[in-house]
Amino acid sequence: MPALTSKSLRDHRRALIGWTVGIGAFFGLYLSFYPNIASNPDLYGAAALKKFPPAMRDLMGGLAGGFTSGSGFLQALVYQLFGPLLFIMCAAVLGNRAIARPEEAGTLELTLTLPITRRRLLLERFAALALSLLGVAAVTLVIVLALSAAVGLGVPAGRILAGHTGVFLLALFFGTLCLTVGAATRRPGVALAVVGVVAVAGYVVETMGKDVDAVSWLRWISPFHYYLDGRPIQLGFPVWEYLVLAAATAVLVLVAIPAFDRRDVGV
Repeated sequence: MPALTSKSLRDHRRALIGWTVGIGAFFGLYLSFYPNIASNPDLYGAAALKKFPPAMRDLMGGLAGGFTSGSGFLQALVYQLFGPLLFIMCAAVLGNRAIARPEEAGTLELTLTLPITRRRLLLERFAALALSLLGVAAVTLVIVLALSAAVGLGVPAGRILAGHTGVFLLALFFGTLCLTVGAATRRPGVALAVVGVVAVAGYVVETMGKDVDAVSWLRWISPFHYYLDGRPIQLGFPVWEYLVLAAATAVLVLVAIPAFDRRDVGV
C-alpha cells in the first residue's frame, strides 16, 4: 500500500473506530425495535401509515410496504434516510481531512516538500478515503446482517448487501465532493456547506420529485436518485444506477486533480 495512503489510514483510525461504533449502534438500536413493530400491524402497517401526510410519506420513501414487513422496515428506517445521512457525515469529515483541513492547519505544505506530486498526493488521499469508508461499510454490513437474522427481518442477505453497497457508493460520492471542493477552494467550511446543500437538495428532489412535476426532471441530477430509485432492498443490485454513482465519483476526482494542481497552496 502506498505510504501516504497508509499514513492517512493510521491518522484516521480513531475517527473510523468512532464512526463504526456509532453507526453500528444506530443500526442495532433501530433493528431491535422490529419485533415489537411487526407484532402491531394495526399501528404500523401500510393502512395505518396512509394516515401520514403525503409529503412525510414521500420523505420516508413512500412507506408502501409499511413498517411491519422486513423490507419495508429496513428501507424506511435504515437505508432510506438515517443510514445514508450518517455515512455522508462520516464521508464529509474524512473528505475534508484529505486536503482542505491539513492546508488550513498548515501541515499540507510540509507534506508537499516531500518528493511527491500534487496529483499523487490527492490520489493517495482519495484512496485512503475510499478504503476508510469501505472499512466502515464492511463492519456495519456484518452488524446489519447479524441483527437482521436475530430479529427475523426475513430480508435476503443479497438484498442487504445491495443496499449497503449503495450506501457506500453514495457516501463515497459525497466524500469525494468534499475533497474536490476543498482541493479547489482550500476552505473546509465551504466544502462542508456544499456537501450539505447538495445532499439535502438531492434528497428532497428525489423523494418529492416523484409527485411534483415542477422538480421531477431534477431527479436525474440527484445522486440520491441513483441510490434510491433502483430499490435495492426490494429488488437487489441496480447495476446501472450504481455504475452512474461510481462514474460521478470518478469525474469528481478528475476535476479535483487540475483544480488542486493549478493553485497556490497555503495562500
